[in-house]
Amino acid sequence: MAGSVAVLASLAGAGLVTAQTDAPRISFIVATGPSGGTYFPVGQALADIVSHPPGVARCDTPDVCGPSGLIASARTSDGAFANVIAVNAHRVDAALVQSDVVADAVAGKGAFKKPGPQSHIRIIADLFPEEVHVVVARNAHIASIADLKGKRVSIGAEDSGTVETARALLAAYRIPEWRIKESNDSADVAAQKLQRGEIDAFVFVGGAPVVLVESLIAQGQAVLVPIDGAGRKRLLTQMPSFAPAVIAADAYPGSGAVQTISERAIWIVNDSEPVDLVYGVTKALFNPLNRELLDDSHPAAKWIRLQTAVATLPAPLHPGAARFYREARIR
Repeated sequence: MAGSVAVLASLAGAGLVTAQTDAPRISFIVATGPSGGTYFPVGQALADIVSHPPGVARCDTPDVCGPSGLIASARTSDGAFANVIAVNAHRVDAALVQSDVVADAVAGKGAFKKPGPQSHIRIIADLFPEEVHVVVARNAHIASIADLKGKRVSIGAEDSGTVETARALLAAYRIPEWRIKESNDSADVAAQKLQRGEIDAFVFVGGAPVVLVESLIAQGQAVLVPIDGAGRKRLLTQMPSFAPAVIAADAYPGSGAVQTISERAIWIVNDSEPVDLVYGVTKALFNPLNRELLDDSHPAAKWIRLQTAVATLPAPLHPGAARFYREARIR
């Protein structure tokens, strides 16, 4: 209910709410990530786009909003692992998750060996690329991944996709975990610890620019270390869901282009969500009239495009989404 009120309040503030009606309300909760990451602002935009509460003037235009009465809300979360578990158990309706985490979830591999295959995960869309950030304190004397040896490094919360990526990163550069002073913090906490001098580095996966990273770099407290060389080649071989990437020179203030790797952010949903609901949500997502709302949410959202919406499918499409893509001649 709090999320519904927040959506209505924001729409009212924008002058977009008209007379109220008695349309039934349909709750649709989207789990995202830490507030300082990429998923949360993008998730908020997705919720605003697909919500169709009573009396919203913009929804009078056909297919601009989701099904009538839909009240979507974005919720922060502990990370990708927690998001998958929550969607599979239908404690939330949908979530944003890294592509490699989705692949492991449906196969029951990696972090999902113990809970087993997550059979109720379906995909709405492949959204945007996510770059791996290795953020280090400016005064920590870390110029390469190899320099992480002996340093205090936060590799991500145990319920995050970042921790799996960070462990693969260390392995590819042949750095045993015992060679670092490891901690497992959420991205928000890791950024605060680095700012206070309590850690030397942290790893985070997110579409650049990441707010919490941008703040540290802008204040002169942190720099980015490249993922390059032989270690990068080994990492890409070990993790085929990743691709070579570059964090652009203009992504962070005063930072040049940085070599890295990236994967994809995937919008997942529980398989029991009604076909018509997911069809309407997908149709609203890719309505050209919503392009500005996406672009204004976060720079990574500019890569949310119909042409790449089914480029990476580590799990089956939801039938509602599949119906939309067939009609759009994308699939």
